[in-house]
Amino acid sequence: MPRAARALVLAAVFTCAACGLVYELALVALGSYLVGNSVTQASIVLSVMVFAMGVGSLLAKPLQGRAVVAFAVVEGALALVGGVSVLALYAAFAWLDLYVPALVVVSFAVGALIGAEIPLLMTLLQRIRKQDAGSAVADLFAADYVGALIGGLAFPFLLLPTFGHIKGALLVGVVNAVAGMAVVLWLFRRQVGRVARIGLALGMVAVLTVLGGTYALADRFEVTARQALYADPIAVSKRTKYQEIVITRQAGLGGASDLRLFLNGDLQFSSVDEYRYHESLVHPLMSGPHGRVLILGGGDGLALREVLRYKDVRSATLVELDPEMIHLARTYKPLVSLNRHSFEDPRAKVVNADAFSWLRGLKEQYDAVIVDMPDPDDVSTAKLYSVEFYGMVKRALAPGGRMVVQSGSPYFAPKSFWSIQKSIAAAGLATTPYHVDVPSFGDWGYVLASPTKKAPALSLSPDAPSLRFLDASVLQASTVFPKDRRSRDVEVNTLVHPRLVEYEGQEWKNS
Repeated sequence: MPRAARALVLAAVFTCAACGLVYELALVALGSYLVGNSVTQASIVLSVMVFAMGVGSLLAKPLQGRAVVAFAVVEGALALVGGVSVLALYAAFAWLDLYVPALVVVSFAVGALIGAEIPLLMTLLQRIRKQDAGSAVADLFAADYVGALIGGLAFPFLLLPTFGHIKGALLVGVVNAVAGMAVVLWLFRRQVGRVARIGLALGMVAVLTVLGGTYALADRFEVTARQALYADPIAVSKRTKYQEIVITRQAGLGGASDLRLFLNGDLQFSSVDEYRYHESLVHPLMSGPHGRVLILGGGDGLALREVLRYKDVRSATLVELDPEMIHLARTYKPLVSLNRHSFEDPRAKVVNADAFSWLRGLKEQYDAVIVDMPDPDDVSTAKLYSVEFYGMVKRALAPGGRMVVQSGSPYFAPKSFWSIQKSIAAAGLATTPYHVDVPSFGDWGYVLASPTKKAPALSLSPDAPSLRFLDASVLQASTVFPKDRRSRDVEVNTLVHPRLVEYEGQEWKNS
Protein backbone atom coordinates (compact mmCIF):
# COMPACT_ATOMS: atom_id res chain seq x y z
CA MET A 1 0.00 0.00 0.00
CA PRO A 2 2.74 2.58 0.80
CA ARG A 3 4.37 1.82 -2.55
CA ALA A 4 1.09 2.52 -4.42
CA ALA A 5 0.53 5.68 -2.40
CA ARG A 6 4.02 6.94 -3.22
CA ALA A 7 3.43 6.19 -6.89
CA LEU A 8 0.24 8.28 -6.80
CA VAL A 9 2.01 11.20 -5.15
CA LEU A 10 4.81 11.02 -7.71
CA ALA A 11 2.17 10.92 -10.45
CA ALA A 12 0.77 14.13 -8.99
CA VAL A 13 4.28 15.61 -9.03
CA PHE A 14 4.59 14.59 -12.70
CA THR A 15 1.24 16.16 -13.62
CA CYS A 16 1.78 19.37 -11.66
CA ALA A 17 5.23 19.84 -13.22
CA ALA A 18 3.78 19.40 -16.70
CA CYS A 19 1.08 21.97 -15.92
CA GLY A 20 3.60 24.41 -14.47
CA LEU A 21 5.80 24.33 -17.54
CA VAL A 22 2.79 24.84 -19.80
CA TYR A 23 1.93 27.99 -17.85
CA GLU A 24 5.48 29.28 -18.37
CA LEU A 25 5.50 28.55 -22.09
CA ALA A 26 2.03 30.03 -22.56
CA LEU A 27 3.13 33.33 -21.01
CA VAL A 28 6.29 33.45 -23.14
CA ALA A 29 4.42 32.63 -26.35
CA LEU A 30 1.64 35.14 -25.66
CA GLY A 31 4.15 37.93 -25.17
CA SER A 32 5.90 37.01 -28.40
CA TYR A 33 2.61 37.19 -30.30
CA LEU A 34 1.35 40.42 -28.73
CA VAL A 35 4.53 42.41 -28.16
CA GLY A 36 7.23 40.68 -30.22
CA ASN A 37 10.86 40.39 -29.11
CA SER A 38 10.61 36.84 -27.79
CA VAL A 39 14.00 37.08 -26.06
CA THR A 40 12.79 39.89 -23.79
CA GLN A 41 9.47 38.14 -23.10
CA ALA A 42 11.17 34.86 -22.23
CA SER A 43 13.69 36.64 -20.01
CA ILE A 44 10.98 38.46 -18.05
CA VAL A 45 8.81 35.39 -17.57
CA LEU A 46 11.56 32.91 -16.70
CA SER A 47 13.58 35.19 -14.43
CA VAL A 48 10.53 36.38 -12.48
CA MET A 49 9.11 32.88 -12.17
CA VAL A 50 12.37 31.29 -11.02
CA PHE A 51 12.80 34.04 -8.41
CA ALA A 52 9.19 33.60 -7.31
CA MET A 53 9.67 29.84 -7.03
CA GLY A 54 12.38 30.47 -4.45
CA VAL A 55 10.07 32.83 -2.57
CA GLY A 56 7.25 30.29 -2.73
CA SER A 57 9.47 27.55 -1.33
CA LEU A 58 10.38 29.72 1.64
CA LEU A 59 6.77 30.72 2.23
CA ALA A 60 5.74 27.05 2.27
CA LYS A 61 8.04 26.16 5.18
CA PRO A 62 5.58 27.18 7.90
CA LEU A 63 2.82 25.26 6.12
CA GLN A 64 4.49 21.84 6.37
CA GLY A 65 2.69 21.12 9.63
CA ARG A 66 -0.58 21.17 7.66
CA ALA A 67 0.90 19.99 4.40
CA VAL A 68 -2.20 18.13 3.16
CA VAL A 69 -4.59 21.08 3.31
CA ALA A 70 -1.88 23.53 2.26
CA PHE A 71 -1.03 21.48 -0.84
CA ALA A 72 -4.69 21.30 -1.87
CA VAL A 73 -5.09 25.06 -1.47
CA VAL A 74 -1.88 25.76 -3.39
CA GLU A 75 -2.95 23.51 -6.27
CA GLY A 76 -6.39 25.07 -6.41
CA ALA A 77 -4.92 28.55 -6.48
CA LEU A 78 -2.33 27.56 -9.08
CA ALA A 79 -4.97 25.96 -11.29
CA LEU A 80 -7.09 29.12 -11.10
CA VAL A 81 -4.28 31.65 -11.58
CA GLY A 82 -2.45 29.63 -14.24
CA GLY A 83 -5.64 28.71 -16.06
CA VAL A 84 -6.89 32.28 -16.46
CA SER A 85 -3.43 33.84 -16.81
CA VAL A 86 -3.46 34.04 -20.61
CA LEU A 87 -6.96 35.49 -20.68
CA ALA A 88 -6.09 38.07 -18.01
CA LEU A 89 -2.94 39.18 -19.83
CA TYR A 90 -4.79 39.41 -23.14
CA ALA A 91 -7.34 41.68 -21.43
CA ALA A 92 -4.57 43.79 -19.89
CA PHE A 93 -3.01 44.22 -23.33
CA ALA A 94 -6.25 44.90 -25.21
CA TRP A 95 -7.99 47.31 -22.85
CA LEU A 96 -5.67 48.53 -20.10
CA ASP A 97 -2.30 48.97 -21.84
CA LEU A 98 -0.68 47.38 -18.77
CA TYR A 99 0.73 44.24 -20.31
CA VAL A 100 4.27 44.24 -18.88
CA PRO A 101 3.25 45.07 -15.26
CA ALA A 102 0.50 42.44 -15.49
CA LEU A 103 2.98 39.93 -16.90
CA VAL A 104 5.34 40.47 -13.97
CA VAL A 105 2.51 40.07 -11.43
CA VAL A 106 1.10 36.93 -13.06
CA SER A 107 4.55 35.38 -13.53
CA PHE A 108 5.37 36.01 -9.89
CA ALA A 109 2.07 34.56 -8.66
CA VAL A 110 2.39 31.41 -10.80
CA GLY A 111 6.06 30.99 -9.89
CA ALA A 112 5.43 31.37 -6.16
CA LEU A 113 2.67 28.76 -6.23
CA ILE A 114 4.85 26.34 -8.23
CA GLY A 115 7.69 26.90 -5.77
CA ALA A 116 5.42 26.09 -2.83
CA GLU A 117 4.59 22.68 -4.31
CA ILE A 118 8.00 21.06 -3.82
CA PRO A 119 8.43 21.29 -0.02
CA LEU A 120 4.78 20.33 0.52
CA LEU A 121 5.05 17.33 -1.81
CA MET A 122 8.27 16.29 -0.07
CA THR A 123 6.44 16.36 3.24
CA LEU A 124 3.60 14.23 1.83
CA LEU A 125 6.08 11.67 0.48
CA GLN A 126 7.78 11.37 3.85
CA ARG A 127 4.44 10.88 5.59
CA ILE A 128 3.78 7.82 3.46
CA ARG A 129 7.18 6.25 4.12
CA LYS A 130 10.27 7.73 5.69
CA GLN A 131 13.42 7.60 3.59
CA ASP A 132 16.72 9.42 3.50
CA ALA A 133 16.63 12.94 2.09
CA GLY A 134 18.80 12.14 -0.95
CA SER A 135 16.55 9.33 -2.16
CA ALA A 136 13.38 11.35 -1.57
CA VAL A 137 14.74 14.32 -3.49
CA ALA A 138 15.88 12.06 -6.35
CA ASP A 139 12.43 10.47 -6.67
CA LEU A 140 10.60 13.77 -6.49
CA PHE A 141 12.78 15.63 -8.97
CA ALA A 142 12.83 12.71 -11.40
CA ALA A 143 9.03 12.84 -11.60
CA ASP A 144 9.14 16.64 -11.75
CA TYR A 145 11.61 16.80 -14.64
CA VAL A 146 9.89 14.10 -16.68
CA GLY A 147 6.60 15.94 -16.20
CA ALA A 148 8.24 19.14 -17.39
CA LEU A 149 9.39 17.31 -20.53
CA ILE A 150 5.87 16.14 -21.32
CA GLY A 151 4.38 19.57 -20.63
CA GLY A 152 7.03 21.26 -22.73
CA LEU A 153 6.30 19.03 -25.71
CA ALA A 154 2.52 19.05 -25.28
CA PHE A 155 2.25 22.84 -25.42
CA PRO A 156 3.54 23.52 -28.97
CA PHE A 157 2.50 20.23 -30.56
CA LEU A 158 -0.92 19.59 -28.97
CA LEU A 159 -2.39 22.32 -26.81
CA LEU A 160 -1.57 25.42 -28.86
CA PRO A 161 -2.55 24.12 -32.32
CA THR A 162 -5.64 22.25 -31.06
CA PHE A 163 -7.11 24.56 -28.43
CA GLY A 164 -5.30 27.87 -28.80
CA HIS A 165 -3.72 30.02 -26.13
CA ILE A 166 -6.69 30.80 -23.91
CA LYS A 167 -8.51 27.47 -24.00
CA GLY A 168 -5.27 25.51 -23.75
CA ALA A 169 -4.32 27.26 -20.49
CA LEU A 170 -7.82 26.74 -19.09
CA LEU A 171 -7.74 23.01 -19.84
CA VAL A 172 -4.37 22.68 -18.15
CA GLY A 173 -5.82 24.49 -15.16
CA VAL A 174 -8.56 21.87 -14.92
CA VAL A 175 -6.00 19.05 -15.07
CA ASN A 176 -3.91 20.81 -12.42
CA ALA A 177 -6.87 21.18 -10.04
CA VAL A 178 -8.03 17.59 -10.42
CA ALA A 179 -4.54 16.13 -10.06
CA GLY A 180 -3.67 18.20 -7.01
CA MET A 181 -6.89 18.06 -5.03
CA ALA A 182 -7.92 14.53 -5.93
CA VAL A 183 -4.74 13.09 -4.41
CA VAL A 184 -5.40 15.00 -1.20
CA LEU A 185 -9.11 14.25 -0.98
CA TRP A 186 -8.59 10.55 -1.69
CA LEU A 187 -5.12 9.46 -0.62
CA PHE A 188 -4.84 11.66 2.49
CA ARG A 189 -8.53 12.02 3.32
CA ARG A 190 -8.11 10.40 6.73
CA GLN A 191 -5.58 13.07 7.71
CA VAL A 192 -8.08 15.86 7.04
CA GLY A 193 -11.07 16.68 9.22
CA ARG A 194 -14.60 16.41 7.89
CA VAL A 195 -15.11 20.17 7.71
CA ALA A 196 -11.79 20.65 5.92
CA ARG A 197 -12.66 17.90 3.42
CA ILE A 198 -15.97 19.54 2.62
CA GLY A 199 -14.28 22.92 2.28
CA LEU A 200 -11.63 21.55 -0.06
CA ALA A 201 -14.23 19.71 -2.15
CA LEU A 202 -16.31 22.85 -2.48
CA GLY A 203 -13.17 24.79 -3.35
CA MET A 204 -12.31 22.34 -6.12
CA VAL A 205 -15.86 22.56 -7.46
CA ALA A 206 -15.61 26.37 -7.43
CA VAL A 207 -12.28 26.34 -9.28
CA LEU A 208 -13.57 23.89 -11.87
CA THR A 209 -16.74 25.96 -12.29
CA VAL A 210 -14.77 29.15 -12.90
CA LEU A 211 -12.43 27.44 -15.37
CA GLY A 212 -15.28 25.67 -17.15
CA GLY A 213 -17.40 28.81 -17.39
CA THR A 214 -14.44 30.79 -18.67
CA TYR A 215 -13.77 28.09 -21.25
CA ALA A 216 -17.35 28.36 -22.49
CA LEU A 217 -16.97 32.14 -22.93
CA ALA A 218 -13.40 32.07 -24.25
CA ASP A 219 -14.25 32.36 -27.94
CA ARG A 220 -16.51 35.34 -27.40
CA PHE A 221 -13.91 37.01 -25.18
CA GLU A 222 -11.14 36.46 -27.73
CA VAL A 223 -13.19 38.00 -30.54
CA THR A 224 -14.07 41.03 -28.41
CA ALA A 225 -10.51 41.49 -27.13
CA ARG A 226 -8.99 41.12 -30.59
CA GLN A 227 -11.39 43.69 -32.01
CA ALA A 228 -10.35 46.11 -29.27
CA LEU A 229 -6.81 46.02 -30.68
CA TYR A 230 -7.87 47.23 -34.12
CA ALA A 231 -9.54 50.44 -35.18
CA ASP A 232 -11.53 48.82 -38.01
CA PRO A 233 -13.88 45.80 -38.01
CA ILE A 234 -12.08 42.46 -38.29
CA ALA A 235 -13.01 40.60 -41.46
CA VAL A 236 -10.58 37.66 -41.19
CA SER A 237 -8.66 36.25 -38.24
CA LYS A 238 -6.38 33.22 -38.49
CA ARG A 239 -3.95 31.80 -35.95
CA THR A 240 -1.39 29.61 -37.70
CA LYS A 241 1.64 27.86 -36.27
CA TYR A 242 3.74 30.73 -37.63
CA GLN A 243 1.76 33.87 -36.81
CA GLU A 244 -1.57 35.56 -36.23
CA ILE A 245 -3.12 36.89 -39.45
CA VAL A 246 -5.77 39.59 -39.14
CA ILE A 247 -7.46 41.43 -42.00
CA THR A 248 -9.64 44.42 -41.17
CA ARG A 249 -12.05 46.13 -43.53
CA GLN A 250 -13.56 49.59 -43.05
CA ALA A 251 -16.19 50.84 -45.50
CA GLY A 252 -15.39 54.29 -46.86
CA LEU A 253 -17.14 57.00 -48.81
CA GLY A 254 -18.45 56.15 -52.26
CA GLY A 255 -18.35 52.41 -51.58
CA ALA A 256 -14.54 52.28 -51.26
CA SER A 257 -13.09 50.33 -48.35
CA ASP A 258 -9.82 50.30 -46.45
CA LEU A 259 -8.48 46.75 -46.33
CA ARG A 260 -5.62 46.27 -43.88
CA LEU A 261 -3.42 43.25 -43.21
CA PHE A 262 -1.80 42.70 -39.82
CA LEU A 263 0.71 39.99 -38.94
CA ASN A 264 1.15 39.50 -35.19
CA GLY A 265 -0.43 42.92 -34.71
CA ASP A 266 1.92 44.76 -37.10
CA LEU A 267 0.37 46.57 -40.05
CA GLN A 268 1.57 45.18 -43.39
CA PHE A 269 -0.45 47.36 -45.76
CA SER A 270 -3.50 49.55 -46.15
CA SER A 271 -5.35 49.29 -49.44
CA VAL A 272 -5.75 53.09 -49.43
CA ASP A 273 -2.04 53.73 -50.02
CA GLU A 274 -0.32 50.35 -50.49
CA TYR A 275 0.44 51.32 -54.08
CA ARG A 276 2.92 53.89 -52.75
CA TYR A 277 4.76 51.24 -50.77
CA HIS A 278 4.81 48.61 -53.50
CA GLU A 279 5.62 50.93 -56.40
CA SER A 280 8.58 52.26 -54.39
CA LEU A 281 9.69 48.74 -53.48
CA VAL A 282 9.47 47.14 -56.90
CA HIS A 283 9.90 49.60 -59.77
CA PRO A 284 13.34 51.12 -59.00
CA LEU A 285 14.68 47.54 -58.91
CA MET A 286 13.03 46.70 -62.22
CA SER A 287 15.08 49.35 -64.05
CA GLY A 288 17.83 46.72 -64.07
CA PRO A 289 17.73 43.13 -65.38
CA HIS A 290 14.48 41.44 -64.40
CA GLY A 291 13.91 38.37 -66.55
CA ARG A 292 13.90 36.09 -63.49
CA VAL A 293 12.62 37.67 -60.28
CA LEU A 294 12.74 36.27 -56.73
CA ILE A 295 10.42 37.65 -54.03
CA LEU A 296 11.24 36.72 -50.42
CA GLY A 297 8.14 37.32 -48.32
CA GLY A 298 5.28 39.33 -49.79
CA GLY A 299 2.71 36.56 -49.32
CA ASP A 300 -0.13 39.02 -49.95
CA GLY A 301 0.81 39.03 -53.65
CA LEU A 302 1.02 42.82 -53.96
CA ALA A 303 4.73 43.01 -54.80
CA LEU A 304 4.15 40.10 -57.18
CA ARG A 305 1.39 42.12 -58.84
CA GLU A 306 3.81 44.94 -59.61
CA VAL A 307 6.51 42.58 -60.88
CA LEU A 308 4.14 40.87 -63.30
CA ARG A 309 3.18 44.18 -64.88
CA TYR A 310 6.43 43.87 -66.87
CA LYS A 311 5.81 41.76 -69.96
CA ASP A 312 9.46 40.71 -70.23
CA VAL A 313 9.46 39.03 -66.82
CA ARG A 314 9.84 35.34 -67.66
CA SER A 315 9.36 33.96 -64.15
CA ALA A 316 8.59 35.27 -60.66
CA THR A 317 9.28 32.95 -57.69
CA LEU A 318 7.75 33.91 -54.35
CA VAL A 319 9.01 32.30 -51.13
CA GLU A 320 6.53 32.55 -48.25
CA LEU A 321 6.76 30.75 -44.91
CA ASP A 322 3.04 30.56 -44.07
CA PRO A 323 0.80 28.57 -46.48
CA GLU A 324 -2.28 30.18 -44.92
CA MET A 325 -1.14 33.61 -46.11
CA ILE A 326 -0.90 32.30 -49.67
CA HIS A 327 -4.31 30.65 -49.32
CA LEU A 328 -5.90 33.95 -48.26
CA ALA A 329 -4.16 35.84 -51.07
CA ARG A 330 -5.61 33.35 -53.54
CA THR A 331 -9.13 32.94 -52.13
CA TYR A 332 -10.17 35.97 -50.05
CA LYS A 333 -11.95 38.03 -52.68
CA PRO A 334 -11.04 41.58 -51.48
CA LEU A 335 -7.35 40.59 -51.31
CA VAL A 336 -7.52 38.72 -54.62
CA SER A 337 -9.01 41.84 -56.21
CA LEU A 338 -6.23 43.96 -54.72
CA ASN A 339 -3.42 41.71 -55.95
CA ARG A 340 -5.17 41.32 -59.31
CA HIS A 341 -5.09 37.52 -59.27
CA SER A 342 -1.30 37.67 -59.39
CA PHE A 343 -0.88 34.08 -58.19
CA GLU A 344 -2.86 32.81 -61.19
CA ASP A 345 -0.33 34.22 -63.64
CA PRO A 346 1.50 31.27 -65.28
CA ARG A 347 4.82 33.04 -64.68
CA ALA A 348 4.28 32.97 -60.89
CA LYS A 349 5.67 30.15 -58.76
CA VAL A 350 5.11 29.83 -55.00
CA VAL A 351 7.47 28.09 -52.58
CA ASN A 352 6.28 27.57 -48.99
CA ALA A 353 9.52 27.60 -47.01
CA ASP A 354 11.60 29.58 -44.56
CA ALA A 355 13.52 31.99 -46.79
CA PHE A 356 16.73 31.67 -44.75
CA SER A 357 16.83 27.87 -44.97
CA TRP A 358 15.66 27.87 -48.58
CA LEU A 359 18.44 30.21 -49.68
CA ARG A 360 21.08 27.98 -48.08
CA GLY A 361 20.23 25.17 -50.47
CA LEU A 362 19.54 27.34 -53.53
CA LYS A 363 21.44 26.44 -56.71
CA GLU A 364 19.75 28.90 -59.09
CA GLN A 365 20.38 32.60 -59.70
CA TYR A 366 18.00 35.49 -60.27
CA ASP A 367 18.24 38.84 -62.01
CA ALA A 368 16.27 40.70 -59.34
CA VAL A 369 15.55 39.87 -55.70
CA ILE A 370 12.88 41.62 -53.62
CA VAL A 371 13.12 41.20 -49.83
CA ASP A 372 9.66 42.09 -48.50
CA MET A 373 9.80 40.71 -44.98
CA PRO A 374 8.03 41.79 -41.77
CA ASP A 375 9.95 44.27 -39.64
CA PRO A 376 12.90 42.81 -37.67
CA ASP A 377 11.30 43.26 -34.24
CA ASP A 378 12.06 39.72 -33.09
CA VAL A 379 14.93 37.25 -33.27
CA SER A 380 13.01 35.09 -35.76
CA THR A 381 12.75 37.99 -38.22
CA ALA A 382 16.06 39.68 -37.32
CA LYS A 383 17.93 36.82 -39.02
CA LEU A 384 16.26 37.87 -42.29
CA TYR A 385 18.05 41.22 -42.03
CA SER A 386 21.46 39.85 -41.11
CA VAL A 387 24.81 40.07 -42.89
CA GLU A 388 24.66 36.29 -43.35
CA PHE A 389 21.24 36.48 -45.01
CA TYR A 390 22.32 39.22 -47.42
CA GLY A 391 25.41 37.18 -48.22
CA MET A 392 23.19 34.31 -49.34
CA VAL A 393 21.05 36.70 -51.40
CA LYS A 394 24.23 38.03 -53.05
CA ARG A 395 25.14 34.47 -54.00
CA ALA A 396 21.68 34.09 -55.57
CA LEU A 397 22.13 37.16 -57.81
CA ALA A 398 22.98 36.57 -61.46
CA PRO A 399 25.69 38.74 -63.04
CA GLY A 400 24.34 42.28 -63.18
CA GLY A 401 21.56 41.38 -60.76
CA ARG A 402 20.24 43.64 -58.01
CA MET A 403 18.36 43.41 -54.74
CA VAL A 404 15.92 45.71 -52.91
CA VAL A 405 15.06 45.42 -49.20
CA GLN A 406 12.15 47.02 -47.37
CA SER A 407 14.02 48.54 -44.44
CA GLY A 408 11.51 50.01 -42.04
CA SER A 409 11.04 53.60 -41.03
CA PRO A 410 13.97 56.04 -41.03
CA TYR A 411 11.79 58.26 -38.84
CA PHE A 412 10.46 55.83 -36.21
CA ALA A 413 13.49 53.51 -36.25
CA PRO A 414 16.50 55.33 -37.73
CA LYS A 415 19.06 53.10 -35.97
CA SER A 416 17.43 50.00 -37.38
CA PHE A 417 17.14 51.48 -40.87
CA TRP A 418 20.81 52.41 -41.07
CA SER A 419 21.82 49.11 -39.45
CA ILE A 420 20.04 47.30 -42.29
CA GLN A 421 21.83 49.47 -44.86
CA LYS A 422 25.18 48.87 -43.15
CA SER A 423 24.52 45.11 -42.90
CA ILE A 424 23.81 44.92 -46.63
CA ALA A 425 27.04 46.79 -47.33
CA ALA A 426 28.93 44.45 -44.97
CA ALA A 427 27.78 41.54 -47.12
CA GLY A 428 29.69 43.05 -50.04
CA LEU A 429 26.96 44.95 -51.86
CA ALA A 430 26.95 48.60 -52.88
CA THR A 431 23.84 50.35 -51.54
CA THR A 432 21.49 53.20 -52.38
CA PRO A 433 19.10 53.98 -49.50
CA TYR A 434 15.90 55.90 -50.21
CA HIS A 435 12.61 56.72 -48.52
CA VAL A 436 9.09 57.83 -49.39
CA ASP A 437 5.92 58.85 -47.60
CA VAL A 438 3.32 56.11 -47.12
CA PRO A 439 0.56 57.73 -45.02
CA SER A 440 -0.54 54.54 -43.22
CA PHE A 441 3.10 53.80 -42.28
CA GLY A 442 4.63 57.27 -42.25
CA ASP A 443 8.12 57.83 -43.64
CA TRP A 444 9.25 54.47 -45.06
CA GLY A 445 12.64 53.36 -46.28
CA TYR A 446 14.24 50.92 -48.70
CA VAL A 447 17.74 49.92 -49.76
CA LEU A 448 18.60 49.14 -53.38
CA ALA A 449 21.80 47.09 -53.66
CA SER A 450 24.05 45.41 -56.20
CA PRO A 451 27.27 43.33 -55.96
CA THR A 452 29.33 46.06 -57.60
CA LYS A 453 31.69 48.76 -56.41
CA LYS A 454 29.40 51.53 -57.59
CA ALA A 455 26.06 52.20 -55.86
CA PRO A 456 23.13 51.31 -58.14
CA ALA A 457 21.36 54.21 -59.81
CA LEU A 458 17.82 54.98 -58.68
CA SER A 459 15.67 55.26 -61.80
CA LEU A 460 12.65 53.82 -63.59
CA SER A 461 12.80 51.46 -66.53
CA PRO A 462 11.87 52.97 -69.93
CA ASP A 463 9.20 50.27 -70.23
CA ALA A 464 7.82 50.84 -66.71
CA PRO A 465 4.01 50.70 -66.61
CA SER A 466 1.91 53.71 -65.70
CA LEU A 467 2.36 54.42 -61.98
CA ARG A 468 0.08 56.28 -59.57
CA PHE A 469 2.78 57.61 -57.25
CA LEU A 470 6.33 57.18 -58.46
CA ASP A 471 8.12 59.19 -61.11
CA ALA A 472 11.66 60.47 -61.75
CA SER A 473 11.29 63.56 -59.57
CA VAL A 474 9.91 61.57 -56.62
CA LEU A 475 12.81 59.13 -56.93
CA GLN A 476 15.32 61.93 -57.01
CA ALA A 477 13.85 63.44 -53.86
CA SER A 478 13.69 60.06 -52.13
CA THR A 479 17.48 59.85 -51.78
CA VAL A 480 17.60 62.99 -49.61
CA PHE A 481 17.34 62.38 -45.86
CA PRO A 482 16.83 65.18 -43.30
CA LYS A 483 19.79 65.99 -41.07
CA ASP A 484 18.29 64.29 -38.01
CA ARG A 485 17.66 61.05 -39.92
CA ARG A 486 20.85 60.65 -41.89
CA SER A 487 23.35 57.80 -41.63
CA ARG A 488 24.32 57.00 -38.05
CA ASP A 489 27.09 55.19 -36.25
CA VAL A 490 25.29 51.86 -35.84
CA GLU A 491 26.27 48.21 -35.59
CA VAL A 492 25.63 45.65 -38.30
CA ASN A 493 23.04 42.96 -37.67
CA THR A 494 24.44 39.42 -37.53
CA LEU A 495 23.12 36.06 -36.38
CA VAL A 496 25.17 36.13 -33.19
CA HIS A 497 24.59 39.84 -32.51
CA PRO A 498 21.03 40.64 -33.60
CA ARG A 499 20.09 44.32 -33.62
CA LEU A 500 16.35 44.44 -33.10
CA VAL A 501 14.03 47.28 -34.05
CA GLU A 502 13.44 49.84 -31.33
CA TYR A 503 10.66 52.12 -32.48
CA GLU A 504 10.54 55.60 -31.06
CA GLY A 505 6.74 55.39 -31.20
CA GLN A 506 4.71 52.17 -31.19
CA GLU A 507 1.17 53.50 -31.55
CA TRP A 508 1.41 53.92 -35.31
CA LYS A 509 2.01 50.22 -35.97
CA ASN A 510 -1.59 49.06 -35.65
CA SER A 511 -3.48 52.32 -35.78
